[in-house]
Amino acid sequence: MTRLVFLGPPGAGKGTQARLLAAELHVPQIATGDMLREAVAAQTALGLEARRYMDAGALVPDDVVVGLIAERLAQPDARRGFILDGFPRTLAQAEGLERLLKDLGQGLDRVIFFSVSEPELLRRLTGRRVCPTCGSTFHLAFAPPKAGDRCDRCGSALVQRKDDREETVRARLAVYATQTVPLLDYYRDRHLLSTVSGEGDVAAVGRAIRNLVGRPA
Repeated sequence: MTRLVFLGPPGAGKGTQARLLAAELHVPQIATGDMLREAVAAQTALGLEARRYMDAGALVPDDVVVGLIAERLAQPDARRGFILDGFPRTLAQAEGLERLLKDLGQGLDRVIFFSVSEPELLRRLTGRRVCPTCGSTFHLAFAPPKAGDRCDRCGSALVQRKDDREETVRARLAVYATQTVPLLDYYRDRHLLSTVSGEGDVAAVGRAIRNLVGRPA
């Protein structure tokens, strides 16, 4: 049984690695955003409560998020373990998770922090370009369009979404630093924290993670 938390800034590659390792271990990848959408769609009591905040453009309170995590971990597929992708995001959420797992008679095996430099994060997060006509997505570094600033599929001029602009990305990283970085000390004090560089290719980062969790390739 493997119970892991993946922490790191937006664009660090947590989701990609969590998805790959979860498939290998046959455990669920639990990402907060996906979990919120599923709970809202299922119209659970907590899902409906979360929706009130989401519809108002407000952050879902920590106690509601922890409650949703409790519902998710109670599902049968989580009995063999899980990978929490980007949760917890605050100290209050970390403390709530610790209480929840204690009540379940469980504990985390490891918390893995993805370390990526700010210039690299900016390159990853600001490079996306989208076609407003057909919806095709490109990335200036990883999947560039063949025709410069034009869509390969329909020829329309590509645009950069507001969420991908540098000023917006920097604001997201600042929020992350304020709220989430203190979690590193929290888990370091509990001797759970390990760090991997998220700047290698996907396979190299994956090998580093598997070595940490005792599943070398």
